[in-house]
Amino acid sequence: MTDAESLSMREASRVPGARAARGGRSMDTSGGPKRRAPVRKRHTVAKVLTTTTLVMALGVAMSVAYVYRHLNGNIVADTSAELLEDRPEAFDAGPTGPLNILVMGSDSRDGKGNNIDGLTNSGARSDTTILLHISANRKRAYGISIPRDSMVNRPECKLRNGDRLSAVDYVQWNAAFAAGGPACTMQQFEQITQVRLQHHVVIDFNGFKDMVDAIDGVPVCVPEEIDDSAHNIFIPAGNQVLHGKAALDYVRVRYVGDGSDIGRVKRQQTFVASMAQKIISADTLARPDRLVSFLNAATKSLHPDKGLASISKLAGLGLQFKDIGLNKIQFFTIPWGTDPNNSNRIVWTPEAQEIWRLIAQDKAIPSRLKEGVIKADTAPGSDAPATEGEPPQAAPTPADEAAAEEAAEEAERNGLCA
Repeated sequence: MTDAESLSMREASRVPGARAARGGRSMDTSGGPKRRAPVRKRHTVAKVLTTTTLVMALGVAMSVAYVYRHLNGNIVADTSAELLEDRPEAFDAGPTGPLNILVMGSDSRDGKGNNIDGLTNSGARSDTTILLHISANRKRAYGISIPRDSMVNRPECKLRNGDRLSAVDYVQWNAAFAAGGPACTMQQFEQITQVRLQHHVVIDFNGFKDMVDAIDGVPVCVPEEIDDSAHNIFIPAGNQVLHGKAALDYVRVRYVGDGSDIGRVKRQQTFVASMAQKIISADTLARPDRLVSFLNAATKSLHPDKGLASISKLAGLGLQFKDIGLNKIQFFTIPWGTDPNNSNRIVWTPEAQEIWRLIAQDKAIPSRLKEGVIKADTAPGSDAPATEGEPPQAAPTPADEAAAEEAAEEAERNGLCA
């Protein structure tokens, strides 16, 4: 071997992986053949896992965005508040003031089976009016029902087409909605009570049943069977869970118990309290499928004002309840008495004006003014939960037994279990 060839081979040996001219084999400095390094599979697995995670995260994000847009798209804002005039002043309680929200149930009589009252005229009416008051300190909430048969002096109100609905004395409460829609009901409420409304919501009762089905029904207790064959309504007696049409029939039917509108109001309060407990419970909040289904049905049925017309704004309203226990969410009816001019109608008692004054000033309402309170922490048809370590109760006195018997009789008159 010449000196030039020897030098060339030495230089080639310094290059990693260099191949000798003979046989194409790799040679190392020891003179043995080089082996191919194993492929590092863990790098490939990591890349696959990372890519899969990113795709899943993107899919979830796209799903959430789709659901959010879908639910927002369901909401149709009601702009009736723009028509209100001569409004009472709002109570000044600092940056976070009280909230007064008027809830109106729009119940159409059109369509087969919808006219459960035997009314001769069709169209939308509001048989349900509830003021939801949330205190400025977010420590209490009241749901105050106004019976539709209340006789009031309706003020003049502005209509959407620019016309005006004339003021009328001695007219039924729900006539304002039938004649002028939500705006006239709100105008009537503010003028009579002098309570300033911050928000309002119109609920389509025909979509109400979808909300009930979305949370897999609402528990109720029916003291005796409801059999109204004329309107194809039958609900058996006892503790049960109502779904869909049966739930809608339960809150709408009138001829139960003593057949009064007050009885229907009581059943609606009880049903809403039970529904609130079901929604807040883990059965709904821990089930994304139920929660999304409920929100989908709710956003189709609720028509809030512009200030609440989005998922984020409605969620913000829901957060207002986070510090209010279920036992502090109380439902009751505005104090009333039989109308001396018509035994089928009612009038508000002087205590009603006292309640509206307290609400306007964001003050707590004493127990003496809240007859027949229904709380959201006790589901209808079930016993109130016992408190651990609670001392044994004393034996009931004759006065306690008489009060319990009176409460049972009132419940029966209203179509409720005692």
